[in-house]
Parts: sequence; structure tokens; C-alpha cells
Amino acid sequence: MTDTARGRVRAEPAAKRVRALLGGHTVVDTTHPWLVWEIPYYPAYYLPRDDVLARLEPSGRTEHSPSRGEATFYDVHLGDEVAKDAAWAYLDSPIEELRPLVRFEWEALDEWLEEDELIYTHPRSPYSRVDILASSRRVQVSVDGVEVADSHRPHILFETGLPPRYYLPLTDVRTELLVPSDHETHCPYKGTASYWTLQVGDRRLDNFVWAYRSPLAESAKIAGMACFYNEKVDLIVDGVPQERPRTPFS
Repeated sequence: MTDTARGRVRAEPAAKRVRALLGGHTVVDTTHPWLVWEIPYYPAYYLPRDDVLARLEPSGRTEHSPSRGEATFYDVHLGDEVAKDAAWAYLDSPIEELRPLVRFEWEALDEWLEEDELIYTHPRSPYSRVDILASSRRVQVSVDGVEVADSHRPHILFETGLPPRYYLPLTDVRTELLVPSDHETHCPYKGTASYWTLQVGDRRLDNFVWAYRSPLAESAKIAGMACFYNEKVDLIVDGVPQERPRTPFS
């Protein structure tokens, strides 16, 4: 397997068939995608230009990357649909493997598929794993000295690169302190999370608690369970106070 890196960018070929759709039509269909880590946390798909079925028209926009070189941007034309500046390529990149590839703006296209299954948010990294284990450990959550949850029935989610997350049954959470929020986030491993704001005394903590009401199949064990940011609450597990981890969510 070829693996190439320059600066903080790493690229490697992947084996999955990848398709992307716009207006119900296929923009690209390839069995030779590349995973490119432009940032450390997750990869992006770069796809062979030869497998692009849409028409790519240069938009006149360019953008320089110290590691990847000069990006040429394209409008994506397919049927009656036009996605402005939705694709770009590094035609003379110092990373040779990128030169014949195109990167599409994820949100500019309607659907993405790996093989015949829809995927969400961004490609899944082959080096990340999610394990969800039922547990009988006692988990207590406090904010400003006020206990907001106490459970002997957590499901603990272990995700590569992140601290364990303790998902608790709503019946073990003081739901009278939760105010529904219209905020949502999306995860390619778990699905769409909906949020609550936590009201503790006079303190309002926006989007502090979340749940996956209809998670993806591989994360079904946490359906409807509430989770708190370890980074922002006082967490006690089996009587032992936990240090607040430092993560991008701190």
C-alpha cells in the first residue's frame, strides 16, 4: 500500500467504492478513492478526475496551501444543477499522488455513499474505532456542586482519540434541568445528535447535554441515552473523581 505524507498532510489509497450525488445524478463513481488527512482528526476523500461524471468548469478562484500547493476551483455542472466552487484540484501539487485527484466540498453535494450505504459528515477513518459497552459502574455528574445525573447503568463509548463517554439512561438524569435545544451535530460513526441546554440555578449552559435518538446501526446501544462533556462537568466514576481531559471540545 502506498502511503505518502508532506508536512501535516497524509494520503493513502482506499479500497471502498465511493459515489457522490447531486440532484439525484451521480457526480463521481470510483473504486480508487484516496483518503487525505488535511487535519489530524479525520480524512477527506480525494477522487480520480477520470471517474468524475459531472462537468467541471474552472471558476477562476485559486487558493494556496503550504503543503498541497495551488488549488484550482471548479463549478460542478450536472443536468440543471450547478454547485459553485464545489470542487478543487492541486494540479501541480508537491504531493504527486494528489495531482490527478479532485476534492469535492462535502456539503455542496446531496449524498455520499461507500459501496451501497449512505455516509454522513465526512469519511470514516480506518484507524478510528467505536466500541460501546454496557456497564454497572456508578457514574455521577455534577455541575457547580449540583448533581445532575447518578446512574449504575451507563453505556460507555470508547472512540479512538477521545476520552470515554458515559451515556446514561434519561431516567437517571435530572431531566427537569434540561431545556430542549434546536442544535444538532453529525457524526459518521453515530449519526445525528440532538441537544439540551442545562439550567443549573442562575447558570445556563447551552448545548451541554446530547443524545442520539436514532443512531446509526453500529451505535444502536446508545439510542436515547444522555451524555455530558467530560471536559466541562465534574465526573465521578465508582467514587473516584475524574480529571477533566483536554480535547478539541474543552
